[in-house]
Amino acid sequence: MAWTRARRRKPVTYLLGEPVEEYPATAPEVHRGRVLRITEIGEPVLHTPARTVDTFSTPELARLVDDLFATMESAQGVGLAAPQIGVDLRVFVYDLTDSTGDRHVGHVVNPVLEMDLEAEPETEEEGCLSVPGAYEPLERPGRATVRGVDQHGGPVQLSGTGYLARCLIHESQHLDGTLYWDHLSEDLQADALEQRDEERPHIVAERREIAIELDKTPPEYPEKPAGGR
Repeated sequence: MAWTRARRRKPVTYLLGEPVEEYPATAPEVHRGRVLRITEIGEPVLHTPARTVDTFSTPELARLVDDLFATMESAQGVGLAAPQIGVDLRVFVYDLTDSTGDRHVGHVVNPVLEMDLEAEPETEEEGCLSVPGAYEPLERPGRATVRGVDQHGGPVQLSGTGYLARCLIHESQHLDGTLYWDHLSEDLQADALEQRDEERPHIVAERREIAIELDKTPPEYPEKPAGGR
């Protein structure tokens, strides 16, 4: 007896929201960028709204995007906002694989976030590279859209559900000075800081090792969180 084999769907990579035929496993920006220290909860730059970018196609903006990618890669993150490397500009990068196996990668400058409040909310464990090692359950809208531009001023629109929506919301809110931690109850905030205190030394060491593997100069982290919390 012959059986018809179900055709497997080939995962798609979306660069700046558009499908591409081929894309390297490691984003090209990682090779060009520097690995910088990730700022930590309590540092003022994380809790202050970032400035709008008004000049495009500059070496400084290109360097910022490259540095964000390299730093995100060293920290094994899926998104990183400019304030997380101490730069108060409205820029974030992302590189994640969603539940269908599709990869989403790129950067957004001056993003405007639209959360679909009519979509079914989803509660998942969420963490932040600026609160290393801490994960807490957090309800987020199940669908979100971000509209902005790329580093050259070209239009970018990203829409997603589930994990992608959570990333878009998380990173966009960073640029308003809001961390996922700010949405937690006092008990969960306290628990998150306990997790951070326990896990931070191992995570900082791992970030250093990965930076060296990437042939980058690892950043220096203070023994205790720079934010003082």
